[in-house]
Amino acid sequence: MEKKIITISRQFGSGGRTVGRMVASKLGIPFYDKDLVNQIALESGFAPKFVEENGEQAPGLSRLSYAFAPQGVPGVMNGLSTADFLWNIQCGVILQLAEKGPCVIVGRNADYILKDREDTLNVFIYADKDFRAERIVRLYGESEKSPEARLNEKDKRRRVNYQHYTGRTWGMAENYDASLNTSVLGVENCADLIIKMVEDSKE
Repeated sequence: MEKKIITISRQFGSGGRTVGRMVASKLGIPFYDKDLVNQIALESGFAPKFVEENGEQAPGLSRLSYAFAPQGVPGVMNGLSTADFLWNIQCGVILQLAEKGPCVIVGRNADYILKDREDTLNVFIYADKDFRAERIVRLYGESEKSPEARLNEKDKRRRVNYQHYTGRTWGMAENYDASLNTSVLGVENCADLIIKMVEDSKE
């Protein structure tokens, strides 16, 4: 089956977003990352920054889960927590984007959401912790937290979110078609390997 939709799941700092952008550019197909966040924001009523920061968290059970509901639309969340509401919107947006045609989708549990499509290639990008720590400092600068703490916090949020909504273990090889280590293979080589897998699927 020809693979037309590529999903990129990634550890924080591994370069997964860059890999996805390279793949989309070389294949000449749409790349959905910030555009995906913006679309979810548009349909949910939340600000893009809020969606980006909260769309990969597991739902909370406190009243804070409802504190940031879009204003001016009574009952818009139908009693759902913010996380569950965003999940429902996210699923719909990702399914719609995949229907439009070939594309690369980064994050947002797209591999699971599109699990029933045989034309999807699901890739997990990871890297050694030292490589990732150096990379986030170089790209995003220093912060009050150590690079290691930042990596652990971000990855934990993604792992818990993925487990909650999919029942699967985030990063486990059997959940993806390929797992690639950018600290060993290099970012560009990982992109080229994904492109080769896509091209081979056409034969």
